[in-house]
Amino acid sequence: MSSYVSVIIPALNEAESIGLVVSSMPWELIDECIVVDNGSTDGTDEIAAAAGARVIKSPRGYGAAMQAGVNAALSSSTILLCMDGDGSDCIHDMSRLIGPIARNEADFVIGSRVRGQRDPGSMLTSQLFAAFLMGWLTKIFYGFRYTDMGPFRAIRRGSLEQMQMSEMTYGWNLEMQLKAIQLNLRIIEIPVDYKRRIGGESKVSGNLGASVDAARRILGVFLRVRRGAQ
Repeated sequence: MSSYVSVIIPALNEAESIGLVVSSMPWELIDECIVVDNGSTDGTDEIAAAAGARVIKSPRGYGAAMQAGVNAALSSSTILLCMDGDGSDCIHDMSRLIGPIARNEADFVIGSRVRGQRDPGSMLTSQLFAAFLMGWLTKIFYGFRYTDMGPFRAIRRGSLEQMQMSEMTYGWNLEMQLKAIQLNLRIIEIPVDYKRRIGGESKVSGNLGASVDAARRILGVFLRVRRGAQ
């Protein structure tokens, strides 16, 4: 399995956590760990490199960072695993995400924080609301219900290339999930544990305004992807 997996971690000012995240990688399961520095000013890039990651730079934007990581992944890697660099994703769940794809049981495996064990306060109200709204929309329009849009996910490289991703913001995750349904991929959602971030600041806020903004972004991405498939 080790010669097939690239881990991609977008990171913006995660100096307090990125070293531990990278050094905790199950190197026996993966081929490489790519940290995509998304404009950090706190030395995230240097810490990640010292811990063993291959560091690349990307323009601002979550989707832009993810696409840069995908483009940089070794050509030998047939499975791409995405996760955050703040220490909230539990690395012990990584094999459960990779396994179904490696065994040819799935093309896309997403970890659901909503269904797993979460530290108190680890998910903000705006994140829970966004997950509920997205799941409701996909159930109505596609007959498939996701429970989360969490960053911890694995996908077959060929399947991701079919998607021709275009969202350069936080809409990247939702675009991937919608296109996975449209392409009739074999999708598995598994519960994953979720912890409070080790340090730094969340890139989203937990207030009412954040929930409204999340709803606006979800609806915008949903409509664009749906129109593009028609």
